[in-house]
Amino acid sequence: MAFSRPLVSSMLLVCLLFSFSDAREILVGGKTDAWKVPSSESESLNRWAGASRFQIGDSLVWKYDANKDSVLQVTKEAYASCNVSSPIAEYKDGNTKIVLDRSGPFYFISGANGHCEKGQKLIVVALSPRSGFISFSPAASPSEIEAPAVAPTSSATSLKGGLMVVLASLVVGMVLF
Repeated sequence: MAFSRPLVSSMLLVCLLFSFSDAREILVGGKTDAWKVPSSESESLNRWAGASRFQIGDSLVWKYDANKDSVLQVTKEAYASCNVSSPIAEYKDGNTKIVLDRSGPFYFISGANGHCEKGQKLIVVALSPRSGFISFSPAASPSEIEAPAVAPTSSATSLKGGLMVVLASLVVGMVLF
């Protein structure tokens, strides 16, 4: 019995670690042609982002015509004013992949002339995988957070992790009692 407790505890720890470390590649807007000027509010990428959950380590993937558009990562101020002159980063390859490497908001606008002003812009808020909350670092101050609400979503990944935790808990309970 003494040997099985450390084994079960180790199994539980491994299950918990795996359930919180599932980085994903997420297609922006959920479809290939989503990086465009929205024709209505319901097509807004911020509406899509507000209904999604993003975590540190996830990658956003944009698919677009590189001859007609680009993706600019910008500051909050540049996002609000659609200022394309000094982006943090500029992507023009038509298949852009950006890793969310910290918690907090990320701001993106189109580099095509006039597109940002017509609504082709996106705010994504990355959450810390451990707490599920934003942890503020020097890169993201609390005053920067004016992003769309992030609603929990269901996914096979989180379901798998939750089931692993429940099963491990049941095993621990059976061994201890």
